[in-house]
Amino acid sequence: DEIPTVVGIFSAFGLVFSVSLFAWICCQRKSSKSNKTPPYKFVHVLKGVDIYPENLNSKKKFGADDKSEAKNKSAMPKNSLHLDLEKRDLNGNFPKTTPKIQSSPDLENLSPKHFSERKKDSVSPDSLKSIASLSSEDKQDKLGTLFFSLEYNFEKKAFVVNIKEARGLPAMDEQSMTSDPYIKMTILPEKKHKVKTRVLRKTLDPAFDETFTFYGIPYSQIQDLTLHFMILSFDRFSRDDVIGEVLIPLAGIELSEGRLLMDREIIKRNVRKSSGRGELLISLCYQSTTNTLTVVVLKARHLPKSDVSGLSDPYVKVNLYHAKKRISKKKTHVKKCTPNAVFNELFVFDIPCEGLDDISIEFLVLDSDRGSRNEVIGRLTLGSSAEGTGGEHWKEICEYPRRQIAKWHMLCDG
Repeated sequence: DEIPTVVGIFSAFGLVFSVSLFAWICCQRKSSKSNKTPPYKFVHVLKGVDIYPENLNSKKKFGADDKSEAKNKSAMPKNSLHLDLEKRDLNGNFPKTTPKIQSSPDLENLSPKHFSERKKDSVSPDSLKSIASLSSEDKQDKLGTLFFSLEYNFEKKAFVVNIKEARGLPAMDEQSMTSDPYIKMTILPEKKHKVKTRVLRKTLDPAFDETFTFYGIPYSQIQDLTLHFMILSFDRFSRDDVIGEVLIPLAGIELSEGRLLMDREIIKRNVRKSSGRGELLISLCYQSTTNTLTVVVLKARHLPKSDVSGLSDPYVKVNLYHAKKRISKKKTHVKKCTPNAVFNELFVFDIPCEGLDDISIEFLVLDSDRGSRNEVIGRLTLGSSAEGTGGEHWKEICEYPRRQIAKWHMLCDG
């Protein structure tokens, strides 16, 4: 009787030991995984709270001495990451009685004289000429001012952009006399990094305070980049309204001394309508026996510049209408960074009625944009009631069924 009892006791102790060892191993693996660096291309920091990595402001900056670092550490409280929600209104904005921009302790330790010198160095001669040439009429049509900061973290090889706030934006909603602003930012010329802030409701002085950290950008390439800020107002029922834009060439801007606070006037978006919307080559064939319409989107040429980079990512959306009601839609693949795209894509549509009298087809050439809604570059409509080459092309395919007929068409404004 004693032997089974002893065996049972030892088995119980062995089981407890195995479970404890397994739990300890799982905890170790979990902690080791949490310490690994995720392969993020950029990190979005909202309202001063870091997602990853640790707070960049507490890191030693390039060229800073040990005394200034110790002073900054003593001035920073232990719990430096917090949200001042009580000081903000319902829209998330700071009261107008606090004209000072929310910034990190590193910015507060710098003297106003140092900031003014840094601002003078960062302003290009072209921007000085544009500011000096503002007339009284231009001042009345101001679109507001954008405040932001730039920084390069040499330890992590990361470029950091903080969009702080915008002031004095125009009202895009005529009924409420307010706007719902947000900002899209693109790093040119490659347009690989596209980010945007959240939408702030019913405010003309939005305080975003959002930080975007871009990894893998060498400091030697910073001088070749350009920042493009697009300020928009969200519209739930139609296309978002474009308030204006800010273009910042980084050539000549020195970021080796730490964070640089900047502000720029928002200007009207540069839309080049004089160059036209471009052309689209379409081939059509009507099969009367099967009552089908074959559409081939062949080429597009001379597409306009959709943004300041001068390069679009076009694709074509094809909509089939019967008695002004859309019954089918197709789209081509996206062609990257080209004003002259070759698609060569075929679509077959079933016609619900005899003949093409009540049928029309619409072609929309759009610029693909991952960060926001795709912008319409140009539009083309073919049908019996269409004017110009669109009506002529439609008349030919009705007169000569089973024949593939191709024509170039001028695109009109979207």
